[in-house]
Amino acid sequence: MGGEVVREGDVSSGSLTKKTPGPRSWIRLDSSGQEMEMEADKYVIMNRVQIHARDFRIIDPFLSYPSKILSRERAIILNLEHIKAIITAEEVLVLNPQEDNVLPVVEAFRKRLPLPNDGDSFPQYDVQTEEETENPFELRALEIALDAICSHLEDRCTGLEHAVYEALDMLTLKITHHNMDILRKLKSVMTRLTSRVQKVRDELHHLLDDDNELATFYLSRKKVDRYSLLAGYHDIQGLEMLLEAYFIQVDGTSKKLAALREYVDSTEDYLNLQLDNRRNQLYQLDMFISAGILALSIYAGITGFFGMNFNFTWARDGYGYTFKWVVIVSGIITLAIFTSTIEYARQKGLFGAWTNS
Repeated sequence: MGGEVVREGDVSSGSLTKKTPGPRSWIRLDSSGQEMEMEADKYVIMNRVQIHARDFRIIDPFLSYPSKILSRERAIILNLEHIKAIITAEEVLVLNPQEDNVLPVVEAFRKRLPLPNDGDSFPQYDVQTEEETENPFELRALEIALDAICSHLEDRCTGLEHAVYEALDMLTLKITHHNMDILRKLKSVMTRLTSRVQKVRDELHHLLDDDNELATFYLSRKKVDRYSLLAGYHDIQGLEMLLEAYFIQVDGTSKKLAALREYVDSTEDYLNLQLDNRRNQLYQLDMFISAGILALSIYAGITGFFGMNFNFTWARDGYGYTFKWVVIVSGIITLAIFTSTIEYARQKGLFGAWTNS
Protein backbone atom coordinates (compact mmCIF):
# COMPACT_ATOMS: atom_id res chain seq x y z
CA MET A 1 0.00 0.00 0.00
CA GLY A 2 1.70 3.12 -1.15
CA GLY A 3 2.19 6.20 0.97
CA GLU A 4 3.89 8.44 -1.57
CA VAL A 5 3.19 12.16 -1.39
CA VAL A 6 2.84 13.88 -4.75
CA ARG A 7 2.21 17.57 -5.29
CA GLU A 8 0.06 17.56 -8.38
CA GLY A 9 0.00 21.33 -8.33
CA ASP A 10 3.66 21.15 -9.37
CA VAL A 11 2.79 19.03 -12.40
CA SER A 12 0.38 21.63 -13.69
CA SER A 13 1.48 24.74 -15.49
CA GLY A 14 2.88 27.67 -13.58
CA SER A 15 0.22 30.02 -14.82
CA LEU A 16 -2.49 27.72 -13.51
CA THR A 17 -0.88 27.56 -10.08
CA LYS A 18 -0.76 31.34 -9.85
CA LYS A 19 -4.48 31.62 -10.50
CA THR A 20 -5.43 29.25 -7.69
CA PRO A 21 -5.65 30.34 -4.04
CA GLY A 22 -3.46 27.39 -3.09
CA PRO A 23 -3.29 23.60 -3.24
CA ARG A 24 -5.28 21.49 -0.82
CA SER A 25 -4.51 18.15 0.73
CA TRP A 26 -6.09 15.08 -0.87
CA ILE A 27 -5.72 11.34 -0.59
CA ARG A 28 -6.35 8.96 -3.48
CA LEU A 29 -7.46 5.36 -2.85
CA ASP A 30 -8.38 2.63 -5.33
CA SER A 31 -9.75 -0.92 -5.25
CA SER A 32 -6.30 -2.53 -5.43
CA GLY A 33 -5.30 -1.04 -2.08
CA GLN A 34 -3.03 1.61 -3.52
CA GLU A 35 -3.18 5.05 -1.96
CA MET A 36 -1.41 8.31 -2.63
CA GLU A 37 -1.40 11.55 -0.69
CA MET A 38 -1.17 14.66 -2.81
CA GLU A 39 -1.61 18.39 -2.77
CA ALA A 40 -3.54 19.76 -5.70
CA ASP A 41 -5.55 22.84 -6.55
CA LYS A 42 -9.13 22.61 -7.65
CA TYR A 43 -8.34 22.98 -11.34
CA VAL A 44 -6.12 19.91 -11.26
CA ILE A 45 -8.83 17.90 -9.53
CA MET A 46 -11.54 19.13 -11.90
CA ASN A 47 -9.44 18.17 -14.89
CA ARG A 48 -8.64 14.78 -13.36
CA VAL A 49 -12.25 13.75 -12.72
CA GLN A 50 -13.87 15.78 -15.51
CA ILE A 51 -16.30 17.91 -13.47
CA HIS A 52 -17.32 21.57 -13.75
CA ALA A 53 -16.41 24.35 -11.34
CA ARG A 54 -20.03 24.71 -10.19
CA ASP A 55 -19.99 21.06 -9.13
CA PHE A 56 -16.66 21.41 -7.34
CA ARG A 57 -18.06 24.31 -5.31
CA ILE A 58 -20.23 21.81 -3.44
CA ILE A 59 -17.18 20.36 -1.69
CA ASP A 60 -15.28 23.62 -1.34
CA PRO A 61 -14.45 23.87 2.40
CA PHE A 62 -14.57 27.67 2.23
CA LEU A 63 -18.21 27.63 1.09
CA SER A 64 -21.22 26.55 3.10
CA TYR A 65 -23.29 24.01 1.21
CA PRO A 66 -25.83 21.54 2.63
CA SER A 67 -25.30 17.81 2.37
CA LYS A 68 -25.43 16.79 -1.26
CA ILE A 69 -24.72 13.75 -3.44
CA LEU A 70 -24.27 14.53 -7.12
CA SER A 71 -23.75 12.11 -9.98
CA ARG A 72 -21.96 13.33 -13.07
CA GLU A 73 -20.72 11.63 -16.23
CA ARG A 74 -17.49 10.34 -14.72
CA ALA A 75 -17.73 11.09 -11.00
CA ILE A 76 -19.91 11.09 -7.91
CA ILE A 77 -19.45 14.18 -5.76
CA LEU A 78 -20.07 13.80 -2.02
CA ASN A 79 -20.62 16.57 0.48
CA LEU A 80 -21.77 14.81 3.64
CA GLU A 81 -20.94 17.01 6.62
CA HIS A 82 -17.17 16.66 7.08
CA ILE A 83 -16.87 14.02 4.34
CA LYS A 84 -15.99 15.80 1.11
CA ALA A 85 -14.95 13.35 -1.57
CA ILE A 86 -15.06 12.60 -5.29
CA ILE A 87 -15.69 9.03 -6.42
CA THR A 88 -14.88 7.75 -9.88
CA ALA A 89 -14.99 4.25 -11.34
CA GLU A 90 -11.31 3.76 -10.48
CA GLU A 91 -10.53 5.83 -7.38
CA VAL A 92 -11.73 7.90 -4.46
CA LEU A 93 -10.37 11.37 -3.73
CA VAL A 94 -10.91 12.55 -0.15
CA LEU A 95 -10.37 16.19 0.77
CA ASN A 96 -8.39 17.15 3.90
CA PRO A 97 -7.62 13.58 5.01
CA GLN A 98 -5.54 14.73 8.00
CA GLU A 99 -8.46 16.31 9.85
CA ASP A 100 -9.50 14.51 13.01
CA ASN A 101 -13.06 13.80 11.91
CA VAL A 102 -11.94 12.68 8.43
CA LEU A 103 -9.26 10.23 9.58
CA PRO A 104 -11.79 7.50 10.56
CA VAL A 105 -13.39 7.78 7.12
CA VAL A 106 -10.04 7.40 5.38
CA GLU A 107 -9.27 4.38 7.54
CA ALA A 108 -12.62 2.85 6.58
CA PHE A 109 -11.78 3.34 2.91
CA ARG A 110 -8.42 1.65 3.46
CA LYS A 111 -9.97 -1.40 5.09
CA ARG A 112 -13.08 -1.90 3.00
CA LEU A 113 -12.28 -0.66 -0.50
CA PRO A 114 -9.67 -3.22 -1.60
CA LEU A 115 -11.08 -6.44 -3.05
CA PRO A 116 -9.34 -9.75 -2.30
CA ASN A 117 -7.51 -11.19 -5.32
CA ASP A 118 -8.63 -8.29 -7.48
CA GLY A 119 -6.03 -6.51 -9.50
CA ASP A 120 -8.45 -4.52 -11.63
CA SER A 121 -9.08 -0.94 -10.78
CA PHE A 122 -12.82 -1.43 -11.29
CA PRO A 123 -15.14 -4.41 -11.90
CA GLN A 124 -15.61 -5.40 -15.52
CA TYR A 125 -19.22 -5.81 -16.56
CA ASP A 126 -20.67 -8.41 -18.85
CA VAL A 127 -23.34 -6.48 -20.74
CA GLN A 128 -25.38 -9.66 -21.19
CA THR A 129 -25.51 -10.41 -17.46
CA GLU A 130 -28.40 -8.75 -15.66
CA GLU A 131 -27.21 -9.30 -12.12
CA GLU A 132 -23.74 -8.62 -10.81
CA THR A 133 -22.25 -10.73 -8.07
CA GLU A 134 -21.05 -7.63 -6.20
CA ASN A 135 -21.39 -3.89 -6.28
CA PRO A 136 -19.01 -1.91 -8.48
CA PHE A 137 -16.21 0.13 -6.99
CA GLU A 138 -18.10 3.44 -6.95
CA LEU A 139 -21.07 1.98 -5.05
CA ARG A 140 -18.79 0.33 -2.51
CA ALA A 141 -17.09 3.68 -1.96
CA LEU A 142 -20.48 5.39 -1.68
CA GLU A 143 -21.60 2.79 0.86
CA ILE A 144 -18.51 3.38 3.00
CA ALA A 145 -19.11 7.14 2.98
CA LEU A 146 -22.81 6.75 3.84
CA ASP A 147 -22.00 4.29 6.60
CA ALA A 148 -19.45 6.71 8.04
CA ILE A 149 -21.74 9.74 8.06
CA CYS A 150 -24.81 7.87 9.33
CA SER A 151 -22.78 6.23 12.11
CA HIS A 152 -21.23 9.59 12.97
CA LEU A 153 -24.63 11.27 13.27
CA GLU A 154 -26.01 8.36 15.28
CA ASP A 155 -23.06 8.49 17.68
CA ARG A 156 -23.54 12.22 18.12
CA CYS A 157 -27.22 11.64 18.82
CA THR A 158 -26.45 8.95 21.41
CA GLY A 159 -23.91 11.15 23.17
CA LEU A 160 -26.34 14.06 23.15
CA GLU A 161 -29.06 11.85 24.64
CA HIS A 162 -26.89 10.94 27.63
CA ALA A 163 -25.92 14.57 28.19
CA VAL A 164 -29.52 15.82 27.93
CA TYR A 165 -30.91 13.16 30.28
CA GLU A 166 -28.20 13.94 32.83
CA ALA A 167 -28.87 17.69 32.57
CA LEU A 168 -32.62 17.17 32.95
CA ASP A 169 -32.12 14.97 36.01
CA MET A 170 -29.95 17.63 37.62
CA LEU A 171 -32.43 20.34 36.73
CA THR A 172 -35.34 18.33 38.11
CA LEU A 173 -33.54 17.85 41.42
CA LYS A 174 -32.50 21.48 41.71
CA ILE A 175 -33.48 24.38 39.49
CA THR A 176 -30.45 26.63 39.29
CA HIS A 177 -29.15 29.14 36.77
CA HIS A 178 -26.14 26.91 36.05
CA ASN A 179 -28.29 23.85 35.29
CA MET A 180 -30.64 25.89 33.13
CA ASP A 181 -27.69 27.30 31.17
CA ILE A 182 -26.37 23.76 30.54
CA LEU A 183 -29.77 22.69 29.20
CA ARG A 184 -29.98 25.79 27.01
CA LYS A 185 -26.63 24.98 25.40
CA LEU A 186 -27.64 21.35 24.87
CA LYS A 187 -30.85 22.47 23.18
CA SER A 188 -28.80 24.59 20.78
CA VAL A 189 -26.62 21.57 19.99
CA MET A 190 -29.75 19.47 19.51
CA THR A 191 -31.23 21.99 17.08
CA ARG A 192 -28.07 22.06 14.97
CA LEU A 193 -27.74 18.27 14.99
CA THR A 194 -31.39 17.86 14.00
CA SER A 195 -30.84 20.19 11.06
CA ARG A 196 -27.77 18.23 9.93
CA VAL A 197 -29.54 14.89 10.20
CA GLN A 198 -32.55 16.23 8.35
CA LYS A 199 -30.39 17.45 5.46
CA VAL A 200 -28.80 14.01 5.01
CA ARG A 201 -32.21 12.36 5.28
CA ASP A 202 -33.75 14.69 2.71
CA GLU A 203 -30.91 14.07 0.27
CA LEU A 204 -31.29 10.29 0.50
CA HIS A 205 -35.06 10.62 0.15
CA HIS A 206 -34.58 12.78 -2.95
CA LEU A 207 -32.32 10.17 -4.55
CA LEU A 208 -34.73 7.33 -3.79
CA ASP A 209 -37.53 9.20 -5.53
CA ASP A 210 -35.66 9.46 -8.84
CA ASP A 211 -34.84 6.14 -10.55
CA ASN A 212 -33.30 7.87 -13.55
CA GLU A 213 -30.80 9.68 -11.35
CA LEU A 214 -29.96 6.45 -9.52
CA ALA A 215 -29.01 4.83 -12.83
CA THR A 216 -26.36 7.49 -13.38
CA PHE A 217 -24.50 6.36 -10.26
CA TYR A 218 -23.22 3.24 -12.06
CA LEU A 219 -20.05 4.83 -13.42
CA SER A 220 -18.38 1.53 -14.28
CA ARG A 221 -21.40 0.44 -16.28
CA LYS A 222 -21.33 3.68 -18.25
CA LYS A 223 -17.69 3.07 -19.11
CA VAL A 224 -18.59 -0.30 -20.63
CA ASP A 225 -21.93 0.47 -22.25
CA ARG A 226 -23.24 4.02 -22.53
CA TYR A 227 -26.69 2.70 -23.45
CA SER A 228 -27.02 0.59 -20.32
CA LEU A 229 -28.69 3.53 -18.55
CA LEU A 230 -31.85 2.53 -20.40
CA ALA A 231 -31.96 -0.80 -18.53
CA GLY A 232 -34.85 -1.85 -16.35
CA TYR A 233 -35.68 -1.49 -12.68
CA HIS A 234 -33.60 -4.44 -11.50
CA ASP A 235 -30.39 -2.76 -12.66
CA ILE A 236 -30.70 -0.14 -9.90
CA GLN A 237 -32.30 -2.35 -7.28
CA GLY A 238 -28.97 -2.90 -5.53
CA LEU A 239 -28.38 0.83 -5.20
CA GLU A 240 -31.94 1.39 -4.03
CA MET A 241 -31.55 -1.23 -1.31
CA LEU A 242 -28.26 0.38 -0.29
CA LEU A 243 -29.75 3.86 -0.03
CA GLU A 244 -32.89 2.58 1.71
CA ALA A 245 -30.79 0.91 4.41
CA TYR A 246 -29.00 4.14 5.26
CA PHE A 247 -32.17 6.18 4.85
CA ILE A 248 -33.78 3.99 7.51
CA GLN A 249 -30.76 4.48 9.76
CA VAL A 250 -30.67 8.27 9.43
CA ASP A 251 -34.46 8.43 9.69
CA GLY A 252 -34.22 6.52 12.96
CA THR A 253 -31.68 9.05 14.19
CA SER A 254 -34.05 11.86 13.19
CA LYS A 255 -36.89 10.21 15.11
CA LYS A 256 -34.68 9.77 18.17
CA LEU A 257 -33.87 13.48 18.11
CA ALA A 258 -37.56 14.33 17.72
CA ALA A 259 -38.42 12.11 20.70
CA LEU A 260 -35.60 13.71 22.69
CA ARG A 261 -36.96 17.16 21.85
CA GLU A 262 -40.44 16.13 23.02
CA TYR A 263 -38.98 14.77 26.26
CA VAL A 264 -37.12 18.03 26.86
CA ASP A 265 -40.27 20.05 26.15
CA SER A 266 -42.39 17.91 28.49
CA THR A 267 -39.77 18.18 31.23
CA GLU A 268 -39.63 21.94 30.77
CA ASP A 269 -43.42 22.09 31.07
CA TYR A 270 -43.18 20.11 34.31
CA LEU A 271 -40.49 22.43 35.64
CA ASN A 272 -42.56 25.46 34.67
CA LEU A 273 -45.47 24.02 36.63
CA GLN A 274 -43.19 23.62 39.62
CA LEU A 275 -42.00 27.20 39.27
CA ASP A 276 -45.58 28.44 38.94
CA ASN A 277 -46.50 26.52 42.09
CA ARG A 278 -43.59 28.07 43.97
CA ARG A 279 -44.56 31.49 42.67
CA ASN A 280 -48.14 30.97 43.82
CA GLN A 281 -46.88 29.94 47.25
CA LEU A 282 -44.90 33.16 47.46
CA TYR A 283 -47.99 35.14 46.47
CA GLN A 284 -49.97 33.36 49.18
CA LEU A 285 -47.29 34.07 51.76
CA ASP A 286 -47.25 37.70 50.68
CA MET A 287 -51.05 37.88 51.07
CA PHE A 288 -50.82 36.25 54.50
CA ILE A 289 -48.19 38.72 55.66
CA SER A 290 -50.09 41.67 54.17
CA ALA A 291 -53.26 40.66 56.03
CA GLY A 292 -51.28 40.39 59.26
CA ILE A 293 -49.66 43.78 58.70
CA LEU A 294 -53.10 45.32 58.05
CA ALA A 295 -54.48 43.91 61.29
CA LEU A 296 -51.45 45.00 63.30
CA SER A 297 -51.61 48.46 61.75
CA ILE A 298 -55.24 48.86 62.85
CA TYR A 299 -54.39 47.65 66.35
CA ALA A 300 -51.31 49.86 66.56
CA GLY A 301 -53.35 52.85 65.38
CA ILE A 302 -55.96 52.39 68.11
CA THR A 303 -53.42 51.82 70.88
CA GLY A 304 -51.32 54.69 69.61
CA PHE A 305 -54.32 57.03 69.65
CA PHE A 306 -55.10 56.24 73.26
CA GLY A 307 -51.47 56.41 74.17
CA MET A 308 -51.27 60.09 73.25
CA ASN A 309 -50.84 62.66 75.99
CA PHE A 310 -54.45 63.90 75.98
CA ASN A 311 -56.35 65.16 79.01
CA PHE A 312 -59.18 62.59 79.26
CA THR A 313 -61.79 63.51 81.90
CA TRP A 314 -62.81 59.89 82.41
CA ALA A 315 -59.25 59.06 83.40
CA ARG A 316 -59.66 61.33 86.49
CA ASP A 317 -63.13 60.08 87.39
CA GLY A 318 -62.09 56.50 88.15
CA TYR A 319 -62.69 55.06 84.69
CA GLY A 320 -59.09 54.02 84.05
CA TYR A 321 -60.19 50.42 83.40
CA THR A 322 -61.85 51.74 80.22
CA PHE A 323 -58.41 51.96 78.56
CA LYS A 324 -57.82 48.27 79.18
CA TRP A 325 -61.15 47.32 77.67
CA VAL A 326 -60.50 49.50 74.63
CA VAL A 327 -57.15 47.80 74.09
CA ILE A 328 -58.60 44.30 74.57
CA VAL A 329 -61.62 44.90 72.33
CA SER A 330 -59.39 46.49 69.69
CA GLY A 331 -57.15 43.42 69.74
CA ILE A 332 -60.13 41.11 69.36
CA ILE A 333 -61.50 43.17 66.47
CA THR A 334 -58.17 43.27 64.62
CA LEU A 335 -57.72 39.51 65.15
CA ALA A 336 -61.21 38.96 63.77
CA ILE A 337 -60.36 41.10 60.73
CA PHE A 338 -57.21 39.04 60.14
CA THR A 339 -58.90 35.65 60.47
CA SER A 340 -61.87 36.70 58.34
CA THR A 341 -59.49 37.91 55.62
CA ILE A 342 -57.61 34.60 55.63
CA GLU A 343 -60.83 32.58 55.68
CA TYR A 344 -62.24 34.58 52.78
CA ALA A 345 -59.08 33.97 50.75
CA ARG A 346 -59.23 30.26 51.57
CA GLN A 347 -62.86 30.00 50.48
CA LYS A 348 -61.95 31.67 47.19
CA GLY A 349 -59.25 29.04 46.65
CA LEU A 350 -56.36 31.49 47.00
CA PHE A 351 -54.76 29.42 49.75
CA GLY A 352 -55.76 25.98 48.46
CA ALA A 353 -52.49 25.07 46.70
CA TRP A 354 -50.40 26.21 49.67
CA THR A 355 -52.39 24.32 52.28
CA ASN A 356 -52.47 21.13 50.17
CA SER A 357 -48.73 21.14 49.35
